[in-house]
Amino acid sequence: MSRAEEAVIRVRGLVNRFGSHVVHQDLDLDIRRGEILGVVGGSGTGKSVLLRSIVGLKRPDGGRVEVFGEDLQQLPSRQRSRLERRFGVLFQRGALFSSLNLQENVALPLIEHARLPRADAEALGRLKLALAGLPPDAALKMPAELSGGMIKRAALARALALDPEVLFLDEPTAGLDPIGAADFDRLIMTLRDAMGLSVFLVTHDLDTLYTACDRVAVLSQRRVLVADRLSVVEASDDAWIRDYFHGPRGRAAHRAAHPSEAD
Repeated sequence: MSRAEEAVIRVRGLVNRFGSHVVHQDLDLDIRRGEILGVVGGSGTGKSVLLRSIVGLKRPDGGRVEVFGEDLQQLPSRQRSRLERRFGVLFQRGALFSSLNLQENVALPLIEHARLPRADAEALGRLKLALAGLPPDAALKMPAELSGGMIKRAALARALALDPEVLFLDEPTAGLDPIGAADFDRLIMTLRDAMGLSVFLVTHDLDTLYTACDRVAVLSQRRVLVADRLSVVEASDDAWIRDYFHGPRGRAAHRAAHPSEAD
């Protein structure tokens, strides 16, 4: 196996349920080193639940989640905390602390986990905000003063605070206008290349799938139906995949990504 095909995260036989409702059953998925993996599926297929299971926010009801070769659930708390520092997570609504300005939001994990002095953490926070594409004067702004796009970038800066190896993004372009969403897609690709990140990206945005993702995993029937390059996924005869990728929006996204192809 080449380094590019190495799985930094390996999910096997995952089971997630809420009471009698089974969300995932025997779900398998790999996240490869350096790839951007898009995760899609209909409403109720448990895309965000899968993300939370991988990062340790929800204990699975069965199966294994191995991260860098370790089963998070089996590790002592100190080792588990050390491993989780290698993740960065951007939640759908940003989840910024409303009482802290942006540099304080980004500095917080550096103070709590890296034990940096506040002045050093805030200086690094300003660098991370710049890395996420925000201007210098944004550092002292409060979350309530920001546009949706700025909130996404600030939350991304905080997700990058501890220099993670794996970045988890939950609907990162939701609520953004098309220009802002396209800018965010390009930013994620640039950061992946510059920082060597592996990216797990939950999205409904077809443009993001065609522009940014190396592979796409489709959740359906409580499992991963297919996880492959888009050309392979598009060729599936599954009814949901046909409707999603070959409907009007899917065709438009495909044409935008492949302008040289004839209709």
